[in-house]
Amino acid sequence: MLEPNVARLADDPRLTSLAQTELGGKAVPFRATLFEKSGKANWLVVWHQDTALAIRHRFDAADWGPWSQKAGVLYSHSPAWALSRVVALRVHLDASTSDNGPLRVVPDSHTLGVLTDEEIRSVVNQRGYSECFVSTGGILMMRPLLIHASSKAIAGAPRRVLHIEYSDSLILAPDTELAVT
Repeated sequence: MLEPNVARLADDPRLTSLAQTELGGKAVPFRATLFEKSGKANWLVVWHQDTALAIRHRFDAADWGPWSQKAGVLYSHSPAWALSRVVALRVHLDASTSDNGPLRVVPDSHTLGVLTDEEIRSVVNQRGYSECFVSTGGILMMRPLLIHASSKAIAGAPRRVLHIEYSDSLILAPDTELAVT
C-alpha cells in the first residue's frame, strides 16, 4: 500500500489527468519510489530500461521472469505489452541540474521493445542522449522501456524525485495483477 501522503499526491487530479492522457483512459497509481541523490547518497545509474513490475502472485508464463523478491514484494521482468500499459510521473522535489546527476534519456527509445544490455549500449552509441533538467515542482513523464541513466552528482545540492507509476488497470491479464507498493 502506498504511504498515505504519497497516495494523496498520486491521486491528485493534476497528476492522474496527465497519466490518463498518456495511457488513453484510466490511470491507477500502483508504485512510488523516492530517489534522493545528495552528498550522503550519490550513485551512478547505468543505461537500462525498467522491466520489472511488482506482481501480486507468481504464475508461470514464458514471457515473464526471472522472478525476484524485494522487501516482501514479488517482482517479475515483464513483456513489452505489459510495460506499455505503464507510465511514470517523476515529481521533482528539487531542481535537476547538470551538477546533481540529472536523468539522461535516449529519446523515443521506449518504442524499441525490451532490449538486452548489449542492444541498449548500441542504441545509446547510435542515437546519443539528452539530459533532463526539471525545476523544483516540475514533472517529467516517462515510459518504463525508455532507455535511461544518470551520473553521480558533482555538487552537494540534493536531487530528490518522487517516481510514481500508473497503469491503465491493476489487472493486466487473467491471473496477472500488479501489486500496489
